[in-house]
Amino acid sequence: MIAKSDLEHLLKEDQEQRIIARLSEITGLPLRDTMGLYYRSRLAKQLEAGEYGMQYLDYKYLAEDLLEHEPELFGNVRENA
Repeated sequence: MIAKSDLEHLLKEDQEQRIIARLSEITGLPLRDTMGLYYRSRLAKQLEAGEYGMQYLDYKYLAEDLLEHEPELFGNVRENA
């Protein structure tokens, strides 16, 4: 049986992968560039800490939320996409 902490870790990893892929899809940026921007975000730090149960939210919602609430990271890219 999988320990709860291991399951939580896998859930967060999967969530991050999906968010990064979705951001790349929306912005048209390569995955590598998107990953760098994502890991500088407040969202990445909040997910890592397990704040607010974010790891249970839909990855599409979280990607859109990141674009909306941290425009300094993706604002210029999204306007050009």
